[in-house]
Amino acid sequence: MTDSHPRPPRFARADLQVHTSYGDGMDSARAIFDRVEARAELSVVGITDHDDVRGALEAREVHARGGYHFDLVTGIEVTTLHGHLLALWVDQPIPSFRRLEETVALIHEAGGLAVLPHPFSLLTRSVGRRTLDRVMRIEDAATHPDGIELANPMMRGWDVGERAARANRERWHLAETGGSDAHFLETVGTAYTMFRGDTEGELRRAIIERRTDGVLVRTTPYREIGPRRLALQQVRGLSVTPRKVIGGRIERWRAAKAAG
Repeated sequence: MTDSHPRPPRFARADLQVHTSYGDGMDSARAIFDRVEARAELSVVGITDHDDVRGALEAREVHARGGYHFDLVTGIEVTTLHGHLLALWVDQPIPSFRRLEETVALIHEAGGLAVLPHPFSLLTRSVGRRTLDRVMRIEDAATHPDGIELANPMMRGWDVGERAARANRERWHLAETGGSDAHFLETVGTAYTMFRGDTEGELRRAIIERRTDGVLVRTTPYREIGPRRLALQQVRGLSVTPRKVIGGRIERWRAAKAAG
């Protein structure tokens, strides 16, 4: 007997920007995943430590052993010459401090998708409108980002998300995403990407087909996190991320020198 009343398609949530203690986040991948599992609100989580894929690869091992009921996307938040860029579905290093269009092309070559986080924001390194306009005019589509993050707790109150959304719908027509930019357990899921489906594969397809929405749930719960942990994270961010970036550049220079 066939069902004459098929169920409507499921809409799921994906947080595509989460940082772990491998980078400048304050909590381990296991602690993050256990919380996500317990809350049962997210279908996909993206791990995107700054300028280093190794945190995502470590998280992938934790996820594989954990028996969790949500999918994982490995990624990096890459620092380009024009601002930050999310490299999603990558499992290899993406070099930092390149031009935006070059970095996007490298992400695509690695089999990933490129999403602009917190666009136009004055609070952190962000790609600006003029840069995105210039890149989108390049004839080679391989240099064009796939998505733009329009829901991020840091953008609330600065009218950044509204301006970026309006510009995207009028000019660029990129997939609209959301991510918490979480550096604390308490902020995971405060913004998310809504998509039709349930798996990371369906999410990827939805981004490519421009069928996603960014949703902001709430701003950063500073009182819940507490001033001490907030201060510690700022110190960690000022020390861990630059050390990883500079150290990586030195390692690549030494390898090139050794190779002749």
